[in-house]
Order: sequence, then structure tokens, then C-alpha cells
Amino acid sequence: MAALRDVVVDCRHPASLARWWARTLDGYRVAPYDESELARLRAAGVEDPEDDPSVLVEPVDGAGPRLWFTRVPEPKAGKNRLHLDLTVPDLAAGVAGLVERGAAVLARHDGWVVLADPEGDEFCVFPA
Repeated sequence: MAALRDVVVDCRHPASLARWWARTLDGYRVAPYDESELARLRAAGVEDPEDDPSVLVEPVDGAGPRLWFTRVPEPKAGKNRLHLDLTVPDLAAGVAGLVERGAAVLARHDGWVVLADPEGDEFCVFPA
């Protein structure tokens, strides 16, 4: 009936959170800014991509959902109603690497861990 195209994450600073998730997810990158996109931003009063109010993280091979990080004025409140589940080859090493890069462990369970990204959005990590 439908296919998943995008996952949209409301956030305080789209550029930095998009970079964090692009480094976190294998095979993803922040979509490059070409001259037409830079011109579109300038026309909207945005001179620096670091201030882009909506940043795209895309799969390098085009397969899989895209992630949009969109600026919103209000802070995160409460638990996420939707979250991502990730897999890593080694749970302990994967969690340690994410924490080293700015994630926070929220809960440890038998076989999986709940973390928060740098803006507090929850996600779960499981062994592959």
C-alpha cells in the first residue's frame, strides 16, 4: 500500500545532528550542497549551510529511507513516540563508540541498549 521514503527528526540544530547521524549509520552521508541548493538557501536568507533549517541525510547507494533533520523552536519533551533501532557487530564496542561520539546510555537491557543522540532523541542498539 505504501513505501517508506523519509524519516523526519525535529531538532534544535539540523546541521550538527545530521552530521552525527551520517557518521553513525553505515552507508549514509549528508547530502552534498550543489550551487542550486546554495542559491535556494541564499534566497531564503540562509548564507551558511551550517544554518540550514532542514538537512538531508541520504543513503549513498540510494537504497533505504532518507533522514531529514528539521529545525523546530520547541525543545524535546518526553519520550519519543518513534525511534530507530540499529544493529552493530559487537554490542559493547558499538555502544562505547556511540557514547564516545556524544550519545548517552539511557538503559541497558538483556541483549540491547537504549541510547540518546546528542539532542536527546532515543534509539536502541542491538547486536547484529
